[in-house]
Amino acid sequence: MKILIIDDEAHIRQMMRLTLEASGYEVEEAANGEEGLARFARGGVDAIVLDQKMPGIDGLETLRRLNERAPDACVLMVTAFASIELAVDAMKLGATDFLRKPMTPEALRSAVAAALARRPVPRRPARGAMTETGGRPRIETLTLNGFQILRPREPADRESADHVFRVRRPSDGVELEATVTIDPAIIARVERLSRRTLRPGGAFWRGQAERMLAAYLWSEGRAPESGHLTVHDVSREDIEAAAVWQSD
Repeated sequence: MKILIIDDEAHIRQMMRLTLEASGYEVEEAANGEEGLARFARGGVDAIVLDQKMPGIDGLETLRRLNERAPDACVLMVTAFASIELAVDAMKLGATDFLRKPMTPEALRSAVAAALARRPVPRRPARGAMTETGGRPRIETLTLNGFQILRPREPADRESADHVFRVRRPSDGVELEATVTIDPAIIARVERLSRRTLRPGGAFWRGQAERMLAAYLWSEGRAPESGHLTVHDVSREDIEAAAVWQSD
């Protein structure tokens, strides 16, 4: 299989090349986003290891252009400046995984192997995509480190502050249950500041619950041990969104 490394630092590209070639991959290099896009356009690339911070077009812009050309491209984002916000942006643009610099050779080999192994499975289901499980449709969200979040398309009780999800582990496919509760105090605060009454089990709070669960899975690399998380706070942007949220 052929791996394309896009990184402006020659010594980093060399380390990655030697690591992947030792594992039997064929490797090509590009020193910037434009060069990487040109090489990808020639075809034959199975996966891309893409640096975020580069001169010219950065990694996210390169990823956006790759996604326009090939929505199913297997792309691993690499950065020394990791953050939840960057991870979310990369996921929205179609990244398969997210690696932090510096990384060990084993971490790189494992990430590439896992990304390639997941290729037959749709990595970024269309919004509203459903599967039937137990007679009820479920929507799937995939985090950058491979966890899948499955939830009912509609909650059983829109007045309940408990949002129940199923979390599928990437290592073995086992599904675990996770409940995210919305703290009544934050519900009251958002209602007071936004001057809107949003039901605890509605789409706004369900979105907040899913975001907290996704952030936990990304940062901790595992499902909650207790199977339970609680939303105690929201951002100013979320409060502004609540103010114009359509009733649900």
